[in-house]
Amino acid sequence: MKASEVFTPGKFPEITYIEDHLVKHAQVLQDSLDAGLIVTLSGPSKSGKTVFIEKNIGTDRLVPVSGAGVTSPNELWSRVFAVVGTPMPTKVTETKGFQGTAGGKIGGGIPGIYTAEANTAGTWSDSTASQSDAAVDALSILIKELGGTGLVVFVDDFHYVKPEAREEISNQIKDAASKGVLFVLAAVPYHADDAVRANADLRGRATKLDFNYWNKAELLKIATIGFEALNVAMPLYFIEALADEAAGSPQLMQALCLNSCYELGIRAKLASTASPSADLALIEQICTRTAQTADYTSIVNLMKEGPKTRGTERNSHLLKTGEVCDVYPLIIRAIGQNPPELTIRYPALTQRISNLCAGETPSGSSVTGACGHMCNIANAAEGRNILEWDAKQDVLDILDPYLLFFIRWG
Repeated sequence: MKASEVFTPGKFPEITYIEDHLVKHAQVLQDSLDAGLIVTLSGPSKSGKTVFIEKNIGTDRLVPVSGAGVTSPNELWSRVFAVVGTPMPTKVTETKGFQGTAGGKIGGGIPGIYTAEANTAGTWSDSTASQSDAAVDALSILIKELGGTGLVVFVDDFHYVKPEAREEISNQIKDAASKGVLFVLAAVPYHADDAVRANADLRGRATKLDFNYWNKAELLKIATIGFEALNVAMPLYFIEALADEAAGSPQLMQALCLNSCYELGIRAKLASTASPSADLALIEQICTRTAQTADYTSIVNLMKEGPKTRGTERNSHLLKTGEVCDVYPLIIRAIGQNPPELTIRYPALTQRISNLCAGETPSGSSVTGACGHMCNIANAAEGRNILEWDAKQDVLDILDPYLLFFIRWG
């Protein structure tokens, strides 16, 4: 048994799948599909939504597609047909004309000289052919192919469907669901109700399942079960440190555990139980290695630069390290401080900033303004929301645990 078969950040974890805290979710999912309801999954990035669906529906029943960049219902359904192997006509050939057989006898001749008969039989035709784009009723094909089959159309990243297409797609999902097509739609929390808002008729026809990041105890189970399967006895403080760095993401925890094995030279199950030594230096090596799989270099650099200045130099601040920087890289450093947290409230953020500064700290308005600008820059550069500043609540939310991890270790 290989370590990569035990800890699987990039695929379904057969050995280290943890479901204790998802039993109720699994039952609601099955009950909803049995009742023909549309299921909407709401959960942050890397929180295990896809793995949960694969486990509780089965890959043999899933028709997985992405909503990213979809601009029309037909585009979405064509992705479904590509998965199930349904051929889609793109051209129609139309033939116009006539083909027939002419035959008979012509009697006559030249009077007074002779008479004659001539047989005239044969075929003739006059036709033209032209091609035009097919007017495909994709919804009817979808219903015919998948209605009542038990297959489940799983639209991941539904929030990435173009806004102008959501209403019509939601309408067609409602129609298809009423005729036996099963749907699961996954989205991040702040877009969880996109489908319902696009079509109010879906209320009462859809069940919402809320996911959240995993707590520390749940993440620890991944490490405990996995290392035990490999005959490796790691100290509790070590796997607790990994769980803290995973910031609630089971996928990131899988990656940290796998890279722990690699850094220890363990690539397969040991013949007998071993208890490797683990210290801070090893944790740093593991985290540095893991950060190489989550490269946010360009995004973080843009966040550090902040918006272009308009003739006014930003205030600089002296750090305890002797370095000098303005408010933008200072906030990045503050985010990267211990403990790793995806949600940082303003008082905690300013305390972290104060801990870094040797002298005067930036003003409150400078910090809050910079947080708002950084979020806009990061989200625009990434093409999705990975960072949010709630100006009303004064809360900074990091929406992708890999971004937090890269800020700390990249």
